[in-house]
Amino acid sequence: MGSQQFKTYSRGKSVKEAYLSAVDDANDEYGHQQGYSGEINSSAGYRDVTNKFKASGKDLNKYINERLDVLTKFEGAEAICIEEPVTNKNKIKTQVEHIVEKGTKKWVLKYVVHGSNGRIGSYNTKGDAVKAARAHTEKNFGTTVVHMEKVLEKGKTEVARINYKKATNEKDGKWIFYGWASC
Repeated sequence: MGSQQFKTYSRGKSVKEAYLSAVDDANDEYGHQQGYSGEINSSAGYRDVTNKFKASGKDLNKYINERLDVLTKFEGAEAICIEEPVTNKNKIKTQVEHIVEKGTKKWVLKYVVHGSNGRIGSYNTKGDAVKAARAHTEKNFGTTVVHMEKVLEKGKTEVARINYKKATNEKDGKWIFYGWASC
């Protein structure tokens, strides 16, 4: 097993989100190859070293190259924030959309049959549900369960939808991740 160095940029609301996004991108691009792709997805996590980088006063590339000379594949990636994220500072960050249906709602009791692969059917009587459940069990050799559930006779159960309201200046941050990974 060897190792190779990597450098990759990623965006996110936090360094953790950016790291997970970079790992997902590397999985899509290179596959995980049982942990030996040589990319960030085969690194041992990450450390945010933004404050150390800023305190050094060095050029970004010079700092990264010096760190790559001393890092090993066992230490994980290092991350430096190169564009700070701008978070949503709005007092209210959501918007409510009320869904109104005309008419009266009527709830009815149903006997719902569930098998190992999900819902099989819904019946007005327990006898009909048990009959359907037995037939399904005998055909598929598994376990079937009957539940009592209240359902709307007609119409939808959704009454409101809450949407995230993004701020006009909100944006993800940008990080560079670098280090050594197993290959």
